Amino acid sequence: MKYRNVGTIEFIVEPDGTTYFMEMNTRVQVEHPVTEAVTGFDIIKEQIKLAAGFPLEYKQGSIKPRGHSIECRINAEDPEKFIPSPGKITLFYQPGGPGVRVDTAAYCGGVVPSQYDSLIAKLIVFGKTRDDALATMRRALDEFVIEGIKTTIPFHKRVLNHQDFIKGEFTTGFIEKMNGAEEAKEAEKESPE
Repeated sequence: MKYRNVGTIEFIVEPDGTTYFMEMNTRVQVEHPVTEAVTGFDIIKEQIKLAAGFPLEYKQGSIKPRGHSIECRINAEDPEKFIPSPGKITLFYQPGGPGVRVDTAAYCGGVVPSQYDSLIAKLIVFGKTRDDALATMRRALDEFVIEGIKTTIPFHKRVLNHQDFIKGEFTTGFIEKMNGAEEAKEAEKESPE
């Protein structure tokens, strides 16, 4: 193919280990910080060096993933209906500490226009184990404060506290299943006895 760049290849893996190729993107995607966290390689730096004509300094076999990383996309959207929530950010406080990374250009006083990509921040955490990463992400989401617009932070909190997600037992239909179960609970509460 004569492709010489840093890109992304996506797969779906079945419970039995069967792997299906989905697509190759000739660029890095918004999830690249997860790969950076578990490999220790700065992918964007490597992409720039490669574009400048320098060779890659390592081979695939030298990459040894370690630990666990999770990324939450913080979008300017209603966390229930997922419709855009443009407006002025009146308070912006991002989490920090060991194992926490925030990629954003948002700030207090910044305006999210109606013609925009709803992604306003990426919250990435790293831990030695999946349980460590889950605990760090829960703490980071609790510390992340954005006011003036609605965000997907409450949605991410629901996902990270759902038992199927905690156990690692989820599929591409997880969100529909989670939302259906929550709707059933609400309907049960509202029904007369």
